[in-house]
Amino acid sequence: MDPASQDINLNSPNKGLVVDHTDSLSDVPVEGAVGNSANPLPPGLTEEEAEELRTELTKVEEEINTLRQVLSAKERHAAELKRKLGLSPLNELKQNISKSWQDVQTSNAYLSASATLDDIAHSEAYKKTQETLSQAGQKTSAALTTVGTVISKRLGDMRNSATFKSFEDKMGNLKYKVVGPRGNGEAVGSPTDTTPTQENPPF
Repeated sequence: MDPASQDINLNSPNKGLVVDHTDSLSDVPVEGAVGNSANPLPPGLTEEEAEELRTELTKVEEEINTLRQVLSAKERHAAELKRKLGLSPLNELKQNISKSWQDVQTSNAYLSASATLDDIAHSEAYKKTQETLSQAGQKTSAALTTVGTVISKRLGDMRNSATFKSFEDKMGNLKYKVVGPRGNGEAVGSPTDTTPTQENPPF
C-alpha cells in the first residue's frame, strides 16, 4: 500500500482509506461524492464546511460533558449543605407540598370554586338540606339513646333472673373449690415464704 495514496487527515471521514488516483474522472469535482459514502454530505455543503461543523460538534459535545460533570458536583455540594443544615428529603417534600397548596389557594380556579361554594352555602336549598340533616341527626341520637336504655334495662333484668343467679352461685362454688378459702382477699403465699406449700417440691 502506497503511503502517498492514503488520506492522512485525522479529522477526515476518509482517514486510512486508499485514494484511487488512476481514475481519469478523479480531477472532476462531483458534489456529494467527497465524504463518507455511508453518510454523504448534504447538498450545498463543501468538505471544508462539513469539517468545521464536525469540529464545532465535537467541541459542543465536550462542553456538554463538562457541564454535566459540573452539575453533578454542584448537586453533591447542595446535598451536603442540606445535610449540614438538617434538611431532609422529607422536609423538602413537606415544603414543596405546602408551597403547592399555597399556590392552589391563590389560583383563580380555587378562588372561583371557593366563591361558588360560598354562594351555595348561603343558598336556600343548602339551608333546607342542613336543617333536614340536623333534624335527622337529632332523631338518630334520640333513637340510639332509647336503644341503649332498653339494652341496659334488659341486662339488669337478666342479672336479676333466677337462671343468672343460679349460674353465679355455681361459679362462686367452683371458685371456692379451686382457690379455697383464700379466694376472698386473703394473701396467697409468696415465692419468698419460708414455709413450702407442697411437701415434695418438683425441684
